[in-house]
Amino acid sequence: MDVAEEVRTIVMAIPTGCVATYGEIARTLGIGPRQAGRAVSLLEGDVPWWRVVHADGATATCHEGAARALLELEGAPFHDDRVDMAKVRAAGTHRR
Repeated sequence: MDVAEEVRTIVMAIPTGCVATYGEIARTLGIGPRQAGRAVSLLEGDVPWWRVVHADGATATCHEGAARALLELEGAPFHDDRVDMAKVRAAGTHRR
């Protein structure tokens, strides 16, 4: 399995203004969240890497910390310094 390509495919499918967590991506692929995070940090700028967040809604720190601003441009709601996960979690990625 090419983990980087699989992660890229999943991230590309996250709708504008929605998010998925590193853990959700990891479970989908049968890898660890850190491995998923590393793959996300290597994505090119044309892939919406900013739509992947930590389980608590904290945004990514890779790519010079631009994730919050990019999510805000897409209309993602925040509660304090975290994405409001109840409102923007991508369909099909809820924990079971």
